[in-house]
Amino acid sequence: MSEDILLLDTDVETALRAAVRSLLNERCEPAAVLAAYAGDRSLTRALWKPITIELGLAGLLIPENRGGAGGSAREAAVVLEELGRFAAPVPFLTSSVIAATILLAGDSELVGQLATGECTAALLAPFSAATVEQIPTLTKDADGRLSGRVTSVAGALEADVLLAAVQTPTGTEVHALATSAVTAAPVVSLDMTRPLADITVDSVPGRVVVGAGAGLPALRGGLAIGAALLASEQAGVAAWCLDTTVAYVKVRRQFGRVVGGFQALKHRLADLYVELESARATARYAAGAIAAGDPDAAIATAVAAAYCGDIAVHAAEEAVQLHGGIGMTWEYPVHLYLKRAKADQIGLGSPAYHRSVLAGLIDLPLGRRSDDQ
Repeated sequence: MSEDILLLDTDVETALRAAVRSLLNERCEPAAVLAAYAGDRSLTRALWKPITIELGLAGLLIPENRGGAGGSAREAAVVLEELGRFAAPVPFLTSSVIAATILLAGDSELVGQLATGECTAALLAPFSAATVEQIPTLTKDADGRLSGRVTSVAGALEADVLLAAVQTPTGTEVHALATSAVTAAPVVSLDMTRPLADITVDSVPGRVVVGAGAGLPALRGGLAIGAALLASEQAGVAAWCLDTTVAYVKVRRQFGRVVGGFQALKHRLADLYVELESARATARYAAGAIAAGDPDAAIATAVAAAYCGDIAVHAAEEAVQLHGGIGMTWEYPVHLYLKRAKADQIGLGSPAYHRSVLAGLIDLPLGRRSDDQ
């Protein structure tokens, strides 16, 4: 572990966090988020414009010489932690992190358009994809038109452009397709604040945005930074669950006393606090390692992705249980966080997958448990 990577916010990151939280406090009410489950996506459009235009965050990871803000993974992690805290239904992860990272490997003008918020992009891959081998490749006919089908794509419904992997004799290229030219069938998924869609591409023209020589590294890079920064979103989900639950048990009364005074609940919340602080530390270290180009970045990513997914789910489950009957209701927002946590848990690779990756990185043999162990 590098001692040069700070786990606390810098002054710039503190200001960024305050700006994002202020915006979301004003415009991302839980009732509006809940409307996504009725098919109302108006909040996405209402939030995405100020995030991209007023705060200028669409191009946060894009260098200034290419039209972006010139930020690093640390700043993107701050944004995602706040978006997770509000379960905000915006495509920052899919467009400004994963798609932007892939596009930076080429010289397409899409980079500048993404940076200014002129367009939004998404990788044409299942949200659960953790490796390039799990990204379906489209076929290309003699006229250069692309065809294929990809299921459970995150960010596609909000995207103007889809980035597709295309296998060629010289290697894997990344092509850009207009979303308007494909068929997108929305999927009823657990977390409707990050809707999925099945995409059918039928003889659609595309243009190369990352050449064959850089295609596979670009896709790997996009998935890796996506997994690392998704951990920050999961930490934000867990933080909201803990803060809201602590506030609730301080006022909820049972048997003539505040329920937060019961020792058993204090122990559960104290344990959750320790888990949350550990999740924040691992997520911030992963983002810092990527930002610094640290050799431990791959290990840090695997640790964060393996740990934070489970912690977010545990925090959401505890929030539901400790809120009692109100936690089970549709109107109360806790279920939004449980659904986001469960969906994120398998996004860009499950915790079990990332633990296996970590074992390989640190040369830890993977043994098989016997039935009597």
